[in-house]
Amino acid sequence: MSHHHDDPPKSNWTQKFLSASNVVVHHVRKHVGVGLVCSIAYFDPGNWGVDLQAGSTYGYRLLFVVLVAGLIAVILQVLATRLGCVTGLDLASHCRLLLHSHPKYPRLVRWIALYPLYILAEVAIISTDLAELLGSAMALCMLFPKLQLWQGVLITAGDVIFLLALKDPLRGRPVRAFELAMAFLVLAVLTCMCIIISRVHVEWNHAFQGYLPSKYIFPNGAFYTSVGILGATVMPHSLFLGSALATQDRDSPPESQYPSRSIDSSISSTSTVFSARDSPETSARKETPEGGLRTRGKSHTSISRIIQPFRLIVAQVFRTHPETTYGAKYNIRRHEDWENNSFDFVKRHLYHGIVDMTGSLLGFAVVINSMILILSSAVFFSGNGSGQTQLAAGLFDAYDLIRSAVGRSAATLFAIALLAAGQSSSLIATIAGQAVAEGFLRWRVSPIIRRLFTRIIAIIPSMAVAIAFGRPGINALLVISQVILSIVLPFITLPLLYLTSSKKFMRVERPCSCCPTNSSPEMIPADLERVHSHPHEFSGNSDTPCHDLEEGYHSDPSIEISDKLSHPITPLSDLRWIGSNTTKSCEIVVNATVNADTSAVVIEAHRCRGTQIDYSNNMFITLLLCGVWIVIAAANVYAIVALAMGQSS
Repeated sequence: MSHHHDDPPKSNWTQKFLSASNVVVHHVRKHVGVGLVCSIAYFDPGNWGVDLQAGSTYGYRLLFVVLVAGLIAVILQVLATRLGCVTGLDLASHCRLLLHSHPKYPRLVRWIALYPLYILAEVAIISTDLAELLGSAMALCMLFPKLQLWQGVLITAGDVIFLLALKDPLRGRPVRAFELAMAFLVLAVLTCMCIIISRVHVEWNHAFQGYLPSKYIFPNGAFYTSVGILGATVMPHSLFLGSALATQDRDSPPESQYPSRSIDSSISSTSTVFSARDSPETSARKETPEGGLRTRGKSHTSISRIIQPFRLIVAQVFRTHPETTYGAKYNIRRHEDWENNSFDFVKRHLYHGIVDMTGSLLGFAVVINSMILILSSAVFFSGNGSGQTQLAAGLFDAYDLIRSAVGRSAATLFAIALLAAGQSSSLIATIAGQAVAEGFLRWRVSPIIRRLFTRIIAIIPSMAVAIAFGRPGINALLVISQVILSIVLPFITLPLLYLTSSKKFMRVERPCSCCPTNSSPEMIPADLERVHSHPHEFSGNSDTPCHDLEEGYHSDPSIEISDKLSHPITPLSDLRWIGSNTTKSCEIVVNATVNADTSAVVIEAHRCRGTQIDYSNNMFITLLLCGVWIVIAAANVYAIVALAMGQSS
């Protein structure tokens, strides 16, 4: 009998374990990737320089600042994920819809808010790409001492060729090859840093104490360095990229995903169109093109056959993709014209995305930045290089000190890690630039063209400074790029905080349980099929029972009918199917219309509106975010003033 009573709990725990295992496996297979990609921006070469300086000057004391900066990055990046997942729009597109078509002063708002914000975003991305190029070039010069710095810059710029082999990561479906490549680079950085740390003597008790708040953060220039850590850690372009990647459908099978959410595609998914363009005469004309082709000369045909493969290659590389998720955004100018993602989409993606982002930032970005600072503290502050702490501000000097204090192999691993960090973050910056251009300006160019444009702008000052000033000039250019990022950060985070705290933008409709979950023709009552061939016979209302009403159903009885056609239409009839029981009812309005230009009969089914689920920030989170924004803005202002007054030393 005792065994009989013990079996149910055992099987209960087994089921819970299997269920949890399935969730974990599903998360790893489908949802891991975006967090890794975004975390790359948080340990770029700019972070390396600041962390090395902090560790060499103040030891382990500023590890607390690294942790706080990482937590702030997690908060902001999770907000970007929520914005993209709930609304289906990235941060740049939201800024355009918010500021482009102001109801009272559209031109004024564009010129004083939208365009300056876009320019700041582009400047931040170019500055970031500049730092990544410089860091990668410096790493190449460390690995190959005979290589000139300007030659390293030129070689580093060739990573655009690598991008040619990848699909556009900002398309509707995630590009797993791109995410796996970024994950490989992240693991390369982490592995190299772990090996280096294992070869130096670290006072771990002091290191763990460094994660606690300390009075040493404020005096003797430590606060300036702390601000530098904060400004170098929280990257504006990663917020744009994270919100764009969060709009992708990562859970549905490929055959069931619709690559476009444009207004035209939404018509085809919710209506059945019969047009004269698909008539037998049109089909016959399409099926007999050979006669016209054969009238052309043989020489023209042979030349076309020769250049056709090259044309296909060029079209594949440089074409724009109208089927991308960004295609839908070109047809709207206001938030009122856009419909947020479905409740089912948000439920399947939001929490997986938050877990992925939080785990990646805390598990990779914070850990790698901490390792850089711990390495600097162990080698320069309390190790063999303690008498040369002032040299650690530069990456080249840090490499030389590691080679002399730890060994050549450790220095080589340091250079490899820096190269992997620079290359990966450089790719992320160029892709973020694509998202910014498409979102702010609806700039529909090939991703390759966009990346070449960003890369060329970053190469010009890098080459000029490398040739004219050498290593000291490169170090100064790195500092300037971080200052620019500090200036831009408050302006980029402000619209993010506003959008995610607004119930107007962060609502999702939860459909009523008695309505069909999609608008495919088989889900519409059978009587609707007669409208296809005899639309004029239908007028007035027809009652048909609505099936599968659930007890917990509550719905707003109002019906929302929107005209989704760009051509003038003439209404023919309104058909209503009303299902009800003793306590609740459901109504579906079917609108039959005819297109005056194409003579197409369009049948659209509009379901009753379900309950609204609010995903906006609550009051406590909003106040917390406002405090974080004030701290970021004040800290960056202090850093800029201190730099201008020469107090950074």
